[in-house]
Formats: sequence, structure tokens, C-alpha cells
Amino acid sequence: MLTFHAMLRATPWARSLSAADLDRIEAETVTRICAAGSLVCRKGEVVESWIGVIDGLVKMTSVSPEGKSMSFVGVGSGGWFGEGSLLKDEPRRYDIVALRTSAIAYMPRATFMWLLDNSMPFNRFLLTQLNERLGQFIGMVEHDRLLGPDARLARCLASMFNPHLYPGIGPALPISQEEIAQLAGLSRQRANQALQRLEQAGLLRIDYGGITVTDLEGLRQFDD
Repeated sequence: MLTFHAMLRATPWARSLSAADLDRIEAETVTRICAAGSLVCRKGEVVESWIGVIDGLVKMTSVSPEGKSMSFVGVGSGGWFGEGSLLKDEPRRYDIVALRTSAIAYMPRATFMWLLDNSMPFNRFLLTQLNERLGQFIGMVEHDRLLGPDARLARCLASMFNPHLYPGIGPALPISQEEIAQLAGLSRQRANQALQRLEQAGLLRIDYGGITVTDLEGLRQFDD
């Protein structure tokens, strides 16, 4: 499993920092292993950390007062999230749940703010990060309103391979069909049908306990 030491030193904004700065970030950042199905962080809690996925896969999810669960987006290895809530100083808006055993980094607010005040590359990274995340969510709304279920699921899967948001994710996604259905806003049965169609089109392979993407550009361009 990848370590935070390795993740940090492979991060573009960190390359401009001195060895002493990197050591400081590493010393102040807490890491822990989150088992599959466990909470990485909880909706409504005070946000005191910027969170990174060192190795693994987590999902952003919310539960309605009636108990209905809805998943919005997955975050894979190398991805960071929660900067919006930190910058706005608001309670966390969603639950984050580990889809598989994942190594998670919790960078304290003070460390995050120190980087914001002292590192131009870090600021550029955050601007790109926020822009990419905005584009991702606008795309989700557009796809939900304009595309059929097969294309919507294809775009949902393709969005998980954004090289800026999730630089460490590989072609194999250890994600269940039920979780894919939640992320795409489909029933499990309809998601299964869509996955089979995409597999027949040669865009992915359905594996035990996940999928492997074989044609990412094809997924991005797929239409019903």
C-alpha cells in the first residue's frame, strides 16, 4: 500500500517545497486505515482537516431524513477533497465512506492554511482543483438531464479517471455494481444492463468485485 511519504513527494504542488517544508507537512498530517464500509468523515462535523486518499477508494454520500442513501462521487488514490468546506469554514456537507480498505491522510487546517499563505504552486493547484470539481458536478447535472441511462453510467465511470482529481487511480475499479448504480443514479438492475452493454461495446470488462476500463475515451464519448 502506498505511503503518505510517497504520495506527498509525487504531488505536483509539493515539488516546489523544501525538504524541511515536506518534513513539516508529513509530521503534522495524521494517517489512518479505514476499513471498507467505515466512515472517513461524517456529515455535520466541524471541518478541521483537508483529506487525501493515499491508497484506496471512497465515496461522497448523503442520507435523507427518510433513510434513502444517495452517492454523488467517488474519490480514488491520489485525490484530495474537503477544501471547499475548509475555505468556507462550514460543517461538513456529506458523509465520506470507504468503498474498500483505504489509507487516508488528514492534513490539519493550520497546515493547509500555511500552504495557502506561502506556496504559489499550492494556490494554483487549488484553483485547478476547484475548477475541475465544479466541472465534474456541472457535468453530472447535464448528463442526468440530457443522456440516457447507459451513457450516463459511462460518463459517471469516465469522471472517476480525471487525472487532476484522481492522479493515482488505475484502470481497475474495485467497486460493486450497486455502488456504481448509486453514483450514476440508477437502479442496480438498470446499472447491470448498462454495464453489460458497455462491456459488449469493448469499453470495459466486468470483473469479480469491480470493473476494468479498457477504453476510457470511448466511455467519455459513448452515447445511447
